[in-house]
Amino acid sequence: MTKKLFLLIGAPGSGKTTDAQIIASRHKENVTHYSTGDILREEVESASELGQTINNYIKEGALVPLNIIMNTVFKAIKNSPTEVVLIDGYPRSVEQMIELDKVLEKEEEIKLVSVIEVQVSEAVAKQRILGRVAESTTVRSDDNMEIFQNRMKVYTEPLAEIQEFYTNKKLLKTFDGEKSIDIIISKMELYILTRL
Repeated sequence: MTKKLFLLIGAPGSGKTTDAQIIASRHKENVTHYSTGDILREEVESASELGQTINNYIKEGALVPLNIIMNTVFKAIKNSPTEVVLIDGYPRSVEQMIELDKVLEKEEEIKLVSVIEVQVSEAVAKQRILGRVAESTTVRSDDNMEIFQNRMKVYTEPLAEIQEFYTNKKLLKTFDGEKSIDIIISKMELYILTRL
């Protein structure tokens, strides 16, 4: 059985994880959702050799190397109980995107069907992430604002290149993440189900 892969990307606060979770929960027999963070944590908890290697990097506060992330993600996709796999928050960099593309070219068991981008303005993302905290003048507000801005920078820096790459491959589909969650999910769900 060839796995059909959908990647979801979006700014912090875009709602991509929630969207993917709800769609997967409505179609448990056909759709599985993962986030890369969850995949890495599950591998660590399994106490496999790969999991122990990942844990060593995490314990030292070091970035998990790209090839290890790739191995872990592909293992999860192949072991997924369903034909359709939604992965959110990946790729996060041009390097990850290029490596993913190389691996997928050789991979007969996995087909990348689409890359879904959930678009929100920075103002909406900030409002969702920080909420009322942004209006206060405490030190914590500055900390949260700084963390938010760092996360936005990490997301937006490679974005144009990622968009161009997947647009050229006719794989990119964008959704307006500022609409109500019901509207976004119904449109995204229809889009995914009509590509199976």
